[in-house]
Amino acid sequence: MALLGNIIWIIFGGFFAFLGYLWGGLVLCVTIIGIPLGLQCFKLSLFALLPFGSDTRDTGTGLSGCNVLLNIIWLVFGGIWIMLNHLFWGIILCITIIGIPFGKQHFKLMRLAFTPFGREIYELDKD
Repeated sequence: MALLGNIIWIIFGGFFAFLGYLWGGLVLCVTIIGIPLGLQCFKLSLFALLPFGSDTRDTGTGLSGCNVLLNIIWLVFGGIWIMLNHLFWGIILCITIIGIPFGKQHFKLMRLAFTPFGREIYELDKD
């Protein structure tokens, strides 16, 4: 089921989201200061390409000062707009029954876009 969901996701916009995050990550990695933010964009791009069958979780490092500081910088310099974009599309897609699975993926992306530092992507069990 995850394969079918990912194929439909890619066809109807997931590929463009992937390219947008990939481009943003490449632009941010041009400067030394932007490399940590660019790496988070790469994380978002992979998750935006194949969101079905995967989720995010805390890395287990707790609330380290570095992660908190980097998440604040991330939010100030664009993360809040990315989060609000995924929130908007998640709500719009959840209006129809057929769009609910895709809206849920936007909510997962929203959670990662809000605090990408200290989170990792993992594959869900296929039981």
